[in-house]
Amino acid sequence: MSRKVKEFIEIKDHASLDALIEKLIEVRDALPEDAQAEVKMKGDDVFGRLLSIVFFRPQTAEEAECDARYAEAYRQSREQALSAIEGGAGVDVAAPRRRLRIVA
Repeated sequence: MSRKVKEFIEIKDHASLDALIEKLIEVRDALPEDAQAEVKMKGDDVFGRLLSIVFFRPQTAEEAECDARYAEAYRQSREQALSAIEGGAGVDVAAPRRRLRIVA
C-alpha cells in the first residue's frame, strides 16, 4: 500500500509580485501530479508573514522502511495504553469486552 506524506514549503521574503508569481509557478511545476496543494498565509504583523504551501507526496522507500520498523512497537504501546485505561477504569476483564479505541 502506498502512503502519502504531508509536505510543507514556505516562501519568505518575496519582494515583488512578479517574483512571487515566478516562485509559485516554479513550485507548482515541481509538485507531484496528485499533490492536492493548498496555499496558506502564516504569521502576523509583529513577526512577519510567509506563504506556506502544503501538499501530499508519495512516501519514499526509506520512510516506508522506517515505518515498518516501528509499526509493531507502536501497536504494542497502544495495546499497553488501552490495557492501562481499561484496568484503571474498573473494567471487569471476565465480562465480555468491548474494545476501546485510542485515536491519536
